[in-house]
Amino acid sequence: MAAKTLTIDGKQISADQGATILDAATDAGITIPTLCHLDGVYDVGACRLCLVEVAGINKLLPACTTRVHEGMVIKTDSERLRKYRRMTLELLFAERNHVCAVCVANGHCELQSLAYSLGMDHVRYDYRFPKWGVDNTHTLFGMDHNRCILCMRCVRVCWHIEGAGTKNVSGRGSGSQIISDLNQPWGTSDTCTRCGKCVMACPTGALFAKGATVSEMERDRTRLEFIVTAREKKQWIA
Repeated sequence: MAAKTLTIDGKQISADQGATILDAATDAGITIPTLCHLDGVYDVGACRLCLVEVAGINKLLPACTTRVHEGMVIKTDSERLRKYRRMTLELLFAERNHVCAVCVANGHCELQSLAYSLGMDHVRYDYRFPKWGVDNTHTLFGMDHNRCILCMRCVRVCWHIEGAGTKNVSGRGSGSQIISDLNQPWGTSDTCTRCGKCVMACPTGALFAKGATVSEMERDRTRLEFIVTAREKKQWIA
């Protein structure tokens, strides 16, 4: 496969043809913040936190879905990017009910960690305080829609790693929510295999294992990566 030469943050690197800017940056040891990206599943560019500047293009581009081209000059960190990323994080916090102090993912939450790393110490927008519920009908897991950021990681792993197709998205805009099957209680789903991959994929406390209390919901993402790698190398037939 032909290699492409490009420059990221002043560093000249090479990347495989077909690689994304995020892939190239990661291989070069350059960190780009993400929330919807998850190793092992395809990218959808939902969170917009991985936006980067590309020379010659006025608009910001999502690093996770933009393919590299020969001679690209890319900035992953600038005042403009920091401004947009902080704004995006603040809007995510304002849109739903993220109360970190009583969340099962407190201390193990990617949304919380990004807020810390980007210096977000307050939210400038009005909180919406929507009335979202918690689905505790499943025997093993729960879904707290108040913590959901609609990254769709759970949907993608359910469809493309487990192959169950239980999770999906219903609604539009801020009224969207993750549903099970035809918008029924998770515990009544006939398609759910109880594998827990959606829970492992979740970046916040939206999906959790029952019995987990404040700060106890840690994720083991290496299990998802192992499954994908094994399938790609045909170590077993899926």
